[in-house]
Amino acid sequence: MPPVDQPISLTRYLIEEQRAGHVSADLRLLIEVVARACKTISVAVGKGALGGVLGDAGTGNVQGEAQKKLDVIANDVLLEANAWGGHLAGLASEEMEHSQPIPDVYPRGNYLLLFDPLDGSSNIDVNVSVGTIFSVLRCPEGVTTPEDAHFLQAGCDQVAAGYCVYGPSTTLILTVGHGVHQFTLDREQGSFVLTTRSMTVPEETKEFAINMSNKRHWEAPMQQYVDDLLIGREGPRGKDFNMRWIASMVADVHRILTRGGVFIYPWDKKDPGKPGKLRLMYEANPMSLLIEQAGGAATNGRMRILDITPDQLHQRVPVFLGSKKEVEAATRYHLEHDALPG
Repeated sequence: MPPVDQPISLTRYLIEEQRAGHVSADLRLLIEVVARACKTISVAVGKGALGGVLGDAGTGNVQGEAQKKLDVIANDVLLEANAWGGHLAGLASEEMEHSQPIPDVYPRGNYLLLFDPLDGSSNIDVNVSVGTIFSVLRCPEGVTTPEDAHFLQAGCDQVAAGYCVYGPSTTLILTVGHGVHQFTLDREQGSFVLTTRSMTVPEETKEFAINMSNKRHWEAPMQQYVDDLLIGREGPRGKDFNMRWIASMVADVHRILTRGGVFIYPWDKKDPGKPGKLRLMYEANPMSLLIEQAGGAATNGRMRILDITPDQLHQRVPVFLGSKKEVEAATRYHLEHDALPG
């Protein structure tokens, strides 16, 4: 991945993309507002116990999961920051049951924003990297007050996607459909600076990220796939694999974007009524767009994630993403199993 020779701010990068016809003025402003909100969240995360932001909020989100204090704070920051800019028609959050149109008192734009305000929040109290994931869609033509149904667009319709990792450094990873680029927050200057252009995911890998404690609940082809990885060079895969698992999607995906690998959260039988763990609209779609833009692949174990037509705002899916050839191999295990007679 080529480094950047001279400092280029996120604002300058977006203006250059606008001049090249890759983004509109409203989309540029929208991304800048999201980036500013991420800087605010980064400060809150960085204060930790000193800011009184650790621990449970005592509330639950729409999925019935316990919310951390920072879940609520991050969600409020993103809602407030994006309410009045005039570039959005509506927004939806993993933490809210329904989408929200921009209030009538503010001007409305032509885009829809979806976000997971604080991915990996279960790791906050143990000081592991967490992050914000976001996805941008066009508001359907003629719609002035968007509802949930207007957000139900396939991932291939995204016009931009990204995430921000709050770790030893704060990094923003962004695509507007022309490659994936990394920006690092200069804390002294208070601005995101382009530090890596055109991130690429190696086609092949020897690393996989998965929660092995769920193995007994997996489908047969998933169990067989991981068994073959663990056999190593003596097995059918012909090479030794290492396993990595942070349990924070943004941190695991960031490692894969940086050096390759495959991230897998398959369907399991612990809760058979749920088709997967991760949310299509807030996690799987934006991460899949980023991975594909970097030369990787993303499927649900059987089909390309970006081709899935959503039917629910909080729809869940299995996720296989990362190095292209390894994702294809994992997907092949499932398709070949499905093709067996009986």
